[in-house]
Amino acid sequence: MLNIQHILKRLGIPRNEVLLVHSAFSLFGREGLSVEHMAGDLVEYMVPGTILMPTMSWRFVKPSQPIFDELSTPSNTGALTETFRKRYSSHRSLHPTHSVAGLGLRAGEMLGEHHLDSTPCSARSPYGKLIEHDGWILMLGIGFDCCTIIHHAEEIVAPQLYLRPLAEKETYTCIDRMGYQHKVSLNRHLQLKRDYWQFQDQMHNEGVIKFAYSGSIVIRAFRARELNERVYNMLIKRPEAIIAKPMQRYRVM
Repeated sequence: MLNIQHILKRLGIPRNEVLLVHSAFSLFGREGLSVEHMAGDLVEYMVPGTILMPTMSWRFVKPSQPIFDELSTPSNTGALTETFRKRYSSHRSLHPTHSVAGLGLRAGEMLGEHHLDSTPCSARSPYGKLIEHDGWILMLGIGFDCCTIIHHAEEIVAPQLYLRPLAEKETYTCIDRMGYQHKVSLNRHLQLKRDYWQFQDQMHNEGVIKFAYSGSIVIRAFRARELNERVYNMLIKRPEAIIAKPMQRYRVM
């Protein structure tokens, strides 16, 4: 059976730092691993540090249902994130669509200001703070097309290309775990076809991304700062560089 802690050690992920985990657990479930077992092992490994998982809720919270509850709104980003949110997390950022749940030393610091900015991946969001803290990203059976932190550079460099106009800003009520209500503005990302795989290729060629395998499942690990620098620098030169060309195909490693 897969030993996720052994894989994290092989990938060189420090236990005392900040780790954001993206996942597609169904692939691991087919190999006989239970979601409870994987969640527990990840949490145990990161006890000296901080573990975060995206708990996005855009399927459940929208203009027709404009209320987000930190404790009761489910995650629509998979079984592992929902198990972590319900059984382990001590904090969850207040954001109607792009919340993050966390546990550990820096969880409150990483998640406590997400509701203060109107874009999902701002500097004060968990995604922005992960870059600031030089944290790690672990992608369990899921590819670069789901790497949320890339939106951070889009928001900073070219909001006119990647965000809806300010006139379309939405307002939501976010209820924290103490029952207090917060009004949160949201300027959504545009639903564009994006080419995020190009950054995996670049980082692989430059030796700043690590790979591990469980059968046919690919596991990727890298520092958030390494990815953000490459996305930012590319967008400075060509703001439209992420927008996919028609019929573009991507190579998966």
